[in-house]
Amino acid sequence: MPFLKSVLKQYDLVVDKLELPDGVRERLRHPKRSLIVSIPIEMDNGMINVYKGYRVQHDITLGPSKGGIRYHPNVNLEEVTALAMLMSWKCALMKLPYGGAKGGVCCTPAAMSLKEKERLTRRFTSEIIWAIGPEEDIPAPDMNTNMQTMAWMMDTYSMLKGHTTLGVVTGKPLVLGGSLGREEGTGRGVYYMVEESAKIMGKELKGLRVAIQGFGNVGSTAARLLFEQGSKVIAVSDSNGGIYNRNGIDIENLIQHVNENKAISHYPDVEIITNQDLLTIDCDALIPASVEGQITRYNAGNVKAGVIVEGANGPTTPEADMILSERNVRVIPDILANAGGVVISYFEWVQDLQFYFWKENEIQHRLKEIMAEIFNTVLSMSQKRKIDMRMAAWTLGINRIAEAQKIRGLYP
Repeated sequence: MPFLKSVLKQYDLVVDKLELPDGVRERLRHPKRSLIVSIPIEMDNGMINVYKGYRVQHDITLGPSKGGIRYHPNVNLEEVTALAMLMSWKCALMKLPYGGAKGGVCCTPAAMSLKEKERLTRRFTSEIIWAIGPEEDIPAPDMNTNMQTMAWMMDTYSMLKGHTTLGVVTGKPLVLGGSLGREEGTGRGVYYMVEESAKIMGKELKGLRVAIQGFGNVGSTAARLLFEQGSKVIAVSDSNGGIYNRNGIDIENLIQHVNENKAISHYPDVEIITNQDLLTIDCDALIPASVEGQITRYNAGNVKAGVIVEGANGPTTPEADMILSERNVRVIPDILANAGGVVISYFEWVQDLQFYFWKENEIQHRLKEIMAEIFNTVLSMSQKRKIDMRMAAWTLGINRIAEAQKIRGLYP
């Protein structure tokens, strides 16, 4: 099922159980703005290539829109629209003063030089400049973008505006107004959600058997933090496949191996598995942290994990959700599980606007406090209404936006 269709199906499943006026229901099905831009840049060989870029702002009822920028050959308007909608529910669920947005460029960053990516980023920023700003829409890093990408975006925006504007993006280097803890914020949030899930399973982190699909920033950070607490990370994968060791993998050594080899392949003393194999490994906690649509109706019946903590956006389809719910496999939904990144992005934005920066232990304490509070709120609603945690999380997020729309009214 196409990603946007899957997200809209989940939306309909939720709002069917809510008493929303038809106008509000229909209004939230559609993004407020969808921008498609042409991005011509000169390549290192002198040729001119033209790329297609997107920025979708789904909703701005609660505040300026917020969401990442991804560079990937599969980026398209439908994917970006679906991700922007998920960001709306995520920001509302986490009680942040943001709406949801997402952006991206259809390109193959692995085949581009650093200078080509810089030219791409600067031209893309100039094409969407009228739509972004610290009080309008605040981009952040996502798939194949990073602190350097955000530095280029901030610099381009500032040059065109004529003054330095730190708060136009988040996920920046510290020297340019970035926040301590931002780079590992999403992965740390996933770690906190595994910790909370272990409590309700009656288990401790020490000895907890964990499988992680995706070993990028999110997956590797969660793996490292769990490994430091004594969890057994028994399986890990990247885009080329996975590795398995029933006794646990030394994550610190694996991270060093990946830094040197740019992949997990050829890591010693492990069994080679596929990404699909990883999803059905016998474990306590499964963390899908790669891309959407990984757990489907075709493999959900074979999932052996006690809990799934969604590090990626949309890794589980609505059909898979129903199968997992029937099998009593608890799913910590993406809009909660991977919200650590946008929470610390909010911290960074606040610090930039105030020109006052916090200590890292203060940031981590605030993040853990917020994540644990929302987790327990979602869990409580799930238990009270006898619905799964995704349904509870989406209900809380959508209701918050719907209530705000009702109070604000409809202009004109």
